[in-house]
Amino acid sequence: MPSYRLDLAYDGSGFRGYARQNGQRTIQGELESALETVLGTLPATSVAGRTDAGVHARGQVVSFEVQEDIDGAHLARSLNGILGPEIAISAVTRVDDGFSARFSARSRRYRYLISLAPAGDPLTRNQVWHVGRPLDIGAMQSVAGAALGEHDFSAFCRSVEGRSNVRRVEEAWWDPDGEWLTFWIRANAFCHQMVRSLVGLCYDVGRGFIGVDSITVIIETGDRSRVVTVAPPHGLTLWEVGY
Repeated sequence: MPSYRLDLAYDGSGFRGYARQNGQRTIQGELESALETVLGTLPATSVAGRTDAGVHARGQVVSFEVQEDIDGAHLARSLNGILGPEIAISAVTRVDDGFSARFSARSRRYRYLISLAPAGDPLTRNQVWHVGRPLDIGAMQSVAGAALGEHDFSAFCRSVEGRSNVRRVEEAWWDPDGEWLTFWIRANAFCHQMVRSLVGLCYDVGRGFIGVDSITVIIETGDRSRVVTVAPPHGLTLWEVGY
């Protein structure tokens, strides 16, 4: 059957995450409902990253198969007419048979935004974690740097029995710009709440709550109770997926 890749972005504020949940408004639920309306059938879909409630996406990828060839541009326009403005489809393209948005992905890149400004901005409140205080950026960079490489990130994840939490982080750094802090992180994959937990630890180090060397002990012990702060979801965006 022909395989297709669907590239989309969304504001996660009004959704209970990506994955379909009974009785809840989710990105997957809205997208699959729209696909069924336009195609007349409900294809099985695969997604690159199952974002949590309140988390946004700029470069999310979904794949699916259908019985016959379709006009990707027409499908994108039709879906946008149903899903906009919270969900936007940028492209629907034919891909090689066997392509999976999840299993063919080689990396995922996330962005997290923090505001240090004394007062919050109502216009960005759904995309930025406003902390309203100065932070030690050098110490936060050290924490981010220690996360690079392959580690067991069990202390930073909601573990699932029988699943490994070993991940390979290829990029992790803070980009300061005045009263704004942007955290960039790329890895082969992420476990549940991993990015938000790393951001939370950086924040605790940056405000002097715990020492900069704490990440080494936390990784080595795998003790989740040592990660006190989990950053709120609304500052997080799935930025891009690498294939």
